[in-house]
Amino acid sequence: MSLFDLVSILLSLAALFAYFNHRFIGLPNGIGIMLIGLLMSLILVALSKLGWFNTDQIAAIVSQVDFDETVMNGMLSFLLFAGALHVNINRLAAVKDTIAILATIGVVISSLIISVVSFYIFQLFGVEVSYIYCLVFGVLISPTDPIAVMGILKKVGAPKSIEVKITGESLFNDGVAVVLFIAVLGVATGQAEASFSSVGLLFLQEAVGGALFGIALGYVGYWMLKSIDNYQVEMLITIAMVTGGYALAQHWHLSGPIAIVIAGLMTGNQGRLLAMSDVTRERLDNFWELIDEVLNAVLFLLIGVEILLIQFLPSYIYSALLIIPLVILARFISVGLPVSLLKFKNTYSPHAIKILTWGGLRGGISVALVLSLPLGPYREPLIAATYAVVLFSILVQGLTVGKVAAMAKQDNG
Repeated sequence: MSLFDLVSILLSLAALFAYFNHRFIGLPNGIGIMLIGLLMSLILVALSKLGWFNTDQIAAIVSQVDFDETVMNGMLSFLLFAGALHVNINRLAAVKDTIAILATIGVVISSLIISVVSFYIFQLFGVEVSYIYCLVFGVLISPTDPIAVMGILKKVGAPKSIEVKITGESLFNDGVAVVLFIAVLGVATGQAEASFSSVGLLFLQEAVGGALFGIALGYVGYWMLKSIDNYQVEMLITIAMVTGGYALAQHWHLSGPIAIVIAGLMTGNQGRLLAMSDVTRERLDNFWELIDEVLNAVLFLLIGVEILLIQFLPSYIYSALLIIPLVILARFISVGLPVSLLKFKNTYSPHAIKILTWGGLRGGISVALVLSLPLGPYREPLIAATYAVVLFSILVQGLTVGKVAAMAKQDNG
């Protein structure tokens, strides 16, 4: 099957499911598309078990989509830029210490808790997963997913102060988590040294280097946008920032996600205010909002139908059922400790920890990272556990975080 045929199928299904959801179900678009895709896949699997349908051909089509490559080196840069464009940098700066700690120390705390407890959960059900691969799992499942978070939070009416913290954290912690993932996986596969110095150097190169590159990219883009007044060319410049900037960052072994987030923040704030006419500003918003919606629809569709390729043994299911609350508990601790320590200098709403915990959604990035694991005995149980956590996160937490936010608003008057 050609690339054009594959893209045509995905876009057509995404449009069909989006229409059906909007017309009959009324869920947030991404959740509705994923739910329909998931239900369709489960029905096909059930029919296949009964001998009434053969899913091999459909599974073969789905397997042609390299999820890791599609998300990490395709969709992610566009979705991060589109999300960062609409984040107020002044509000972000006001809570920068909270965001910085949650995106770094919070990820580390959560990763360690999940790695230790999941190791014993897997052992409890006879699933052999070494501790180092449990640590890999902890790192890939700990960061909140900016794609899932921004796509849902903006529709549920969370308090602005909490929304900024969750959005800011999710924009940056995926870049941090990817760096940690590369480091820990390198140790697990024997390709890297297990030392603080090697991890520290990798972090400096990827995260700090990515941030500096993002600043440079943002300033170059700002200068180009300011020097002309032609919205078609200016749209092309923003696309080049995303694609060319991300590719250069990856080539130079810098964090592409962090670079694109910073470039997006600069373009959406300084660039929007000082370098664009009213016409360009409106076109920019409309264009990137459309990109965001279309790619989100395709991504959530892929998450829904990817279940056709996942092996769910009973022992994997039992392990996952315990790992789901473990991930939530680890999130609660990794959020609660920093917020409690920062209360002496920052003001938080009474339900801040609750909303930060329940609103910390996992999504496509965790799935992409786990699918990039090398073939081996640990890969399948980790894929099953990751997929279970992501499904629960999006379908349960994503559909109820609005109620948690509403409760906080009522209690705050």
